[in-house]
Amino acid sequence: MRVGVLGSGMVGRTIASRLLELGHEVRMGSRTAGGPAAQWAAGAGGSASAGDFAAAATFGELVVSATAGAGSVDALTQAGEANLAGKVLLDVSNPIDTGGPGPVTLTVANTDSLAEQIQRAFPKARVVKALNTMNCAVMVRPEAVPGEHVVFVSGDDHQAKQAIAQLLESFGWPEARIIDLGGLATARGTEGYLLLWLAIWQAVGPGQFNIVIAQVPAG
Repeated sequence: MRVGVLGSGMVGRTIASRLLELGHEVRMGSRTAGGPAAQWAAGAGGSASAGDFAAAATFGELVVSATAGAGSVDALTQAGEANLAGKVLLDVSNPIDTGGPGPVTLTVANTDSLAEQIQRAFPKARVVKALNTMNCAVMVRPEAVPGEHVVFVSGDDHQAKQAIAQLLESFGWPEARIIDLGGLATARGTEGYLLLWLAIWQAVGPGQFNIVIAQVPAG
């Protein structure tokens, strides 16, 4: 499959490299064609290529939004609405606001989410929120953390969520640990969890941890 990855930071590079390892063709996009994405592609070799956001979105049958959350809508605008139309758009970003003094806050919360903003801005894209509740190393290699930890999926398009679930399984996530939360509005919860994630990270150290759901057995 051809995948366009928007964002050349650590998350984008980690996801793109794992996709290449699994045999996909990957084009990473950054704001300019000669940006960090080109450096990644030169080092990755094989089926890796690079361009600007529009080139990556045009290339991909699946598009991954892995830019900094505060700039995600702008990056997708540069990618081009027509280049996203009809495609599954996996949004792994979080709406972090690091510009002010004091603790990190979110640019959108409670009554809206970044994922919903993206869907409204690009109504013909098939937006699915997933993987934003963990460190990027855990995203693509869940075995890095022991135990029955889980990944969440939110979206309004059932077939798009199924496509992302298949991708997650190829990363190593067992089907039983892929939790479909429902519609895209549930991304408000997973994005809001970032504030707790950051507090846990500061408290326990390395970021390779995740959520386990412990339930009382039925009956």
